[in-house]
Amino acid sequence: MTISEFQKSIEKIYLERDSARGLGGTFMWFVEEVGELATALRQNDREQLEGEFADVFAWLVSLASIAGVDMTKAVEKYGQGCPRCHAAPCHCSKKT
Repeated sequence: MTISEFQKSIEKIYLERDSARGLGGTFMWFVEEVGELATALRQNDREQLEGEFADVFAWLVSLASIAGVDMTKAVEKYGQGCPRCHAAPCHCSKKT
């Protein structure tokens, strides 16, 4: 599944509900999912990690849709390597 297909799928499933909740309310759900991901990372449970990464990505994509952002276009920022130094791997100072 491409990023575009995933965003369209999430919109079909959740856009109406998430739009009614608004950016602020949907962002709070996103933050809660990030917390669940943090717990899964700490526990290092592979199955739980995959589920939590999927949930975080779904909520992020939903936020993008509400805000009118096409995630496929948004990720192009990293298409040429690091957005700052344009290298892959990044050659920026470790202090930045």
